[in-house]
Amino acid sequence: MAVLDDRALGRATLARQLLLDRAGLPAVDAIGHLCGLQAQEPQEPFVGLWSRLRAFDPATLSDLLTGRRVVRTHLMRRTVHLVTAEDALSWRGRHEAMLRQRVLGVYRGEFAGVDLDELAAAGRAVTADGEPRSMAELARAVAGRRPDPSPRALGEMLVAALVPMAQIPPRGLWRTRAGVRNVPLSSWLGREADPPPTDGSDPVGQVLVRRYLAAFGPAASADLRAWCGLAGLPAAIAAMRGELVAFRDGRGRELLDLPDAPRPDPDTPAPVRFLPAYDNAILGYHDRGRIIDDDHRGLSVTGARVVLVDGRAAATWSADAGTVAVTPLRRFSRAERTAVAEEGRALASFLSDGDGDRVRITDPV
Repeated sequence: MAVLDDRALGRATLARQLLLDRAGLPAVDAIGHLCGLQAQEPQEPFVGLWSRLRAFDPATLSDLLTGRRVVRTHLMRRTVHLVTAEDALSWRGRHEAMLRQRVLGVYRGEFAGVDLDELAAAGRAVTADGEPRSMAELARAVAGRRPDPSPRALGEMLVAALVPMAQIPPRGLWRTRAGVRNVPLSSWLGREADPPPTDGSDPVGQVLVRRYLAAFGPAASADLRAWCGLAGLPAAIAAMRGELVAFRDGRGRELLDLPDAPRPDPDTPAPVRFLPAYDNAILGYHDRGRIIDDDHRGLSVTGARVVLVDGRAAATWSADAGTVAVTPLRRFSRAERTAVAEEGRALASFLSDGDGDRVRITDPV
């Protein structure tokens, strides 16, 4: 079984994540290919797509949201993701048990004795009118039962788990600040989410495996679980074994992949890329060594925005008033510093709608 080291895996990740070469895809197709973008920070997906697509126009993503072709919803890992409408409807039922368990993991004591199916029915009855509601408004509408969880626990259980919801615009539009307003996915997208099959098969699980490997592979089963949060995918993997190829990484783990997916030469040049907070390329794995050094692994869970240099996390960045500030994690060569500054100027111009293109690179931390 061939062994792929971190550099080989890193180049494969960059290629699958559209970070090795900017793609000419429409934004909706890129979102579909990437299996969605993590989006609890509403403006971050714009940077994620700018770094991946040629001539990306942020108005395009805003139009996709208002046109209901993409949607913001709780999905993988109980995190708000920006996904295509088709994926939201197809995948939501497969994630429901995980979503319930993740909310219970935080508020289990508050839901002792609560009939969650009854609570879900109450939530669906309240939201049947399709009116946008905040989490607090929804919690107040179903409060008063005994035992009665706190408003925060009630709201999170209803919005993130029991009733498939969409966070509607203006939340998530370009350069727009807006609170979260929720409506049922069925009201927003025009039909109910697909129910899980009752015959014991797992077609959605197999789709998730294929789609994940296309966007993140080669990867271990633990990476797949870390990405989606689902525990019940071993059967889907077992059913697909015959159509997958296998490798090992430098730690001896088995990695699975699609036979014809790109696995570039490890020496393929990798351009500088600025990643948004909570980017797929970092959070999509249990073992993040292909992109980020162990010493800096904490950056992946704190929401740090990362700069990739030669395919690895080499700096963090922030932006304010037309200036992108870069804080290296190591010393840059002269050529690396020039490349970071060039890409940083382009990002500053994008974020400021062309009003600024300043870059400040500080000394390494």
